[in-house]
Amino acid sequence: MVRIRLRRIGAKGHPFYRVVVADQRTARNGAFIEQIGTYDPMTDPSEIKIDEQLALKWLRQGAQPTESVGAMLKKLGIMDKVKETA
Repeated sequence: MVRIRLRRIGAKGHPFYRVVVADQRTARNGAFIEQIGTYDPMTDPSEIKIDEQLALKWLRQGAQPTESVGAMLKKLGIMDKVKETA
């Protein structure tokens, strides 16, 4: 199954994540299919940048977001757009 999840790239004590589309069997920081955004939890407020078109493309193809990415997509209003077209 294809998942939309976070891939950590930040230094120790300073997390920074890429939002990627990957097979669920790969490691957290392993191979991925495509990068669709970034997440920086260290800023106030947290900075979330996700390419809406790529996210919608993968969600329509059946990719399942993890719990944390799902919350981000809902916050940005992307999940509502997927439900509208379904």
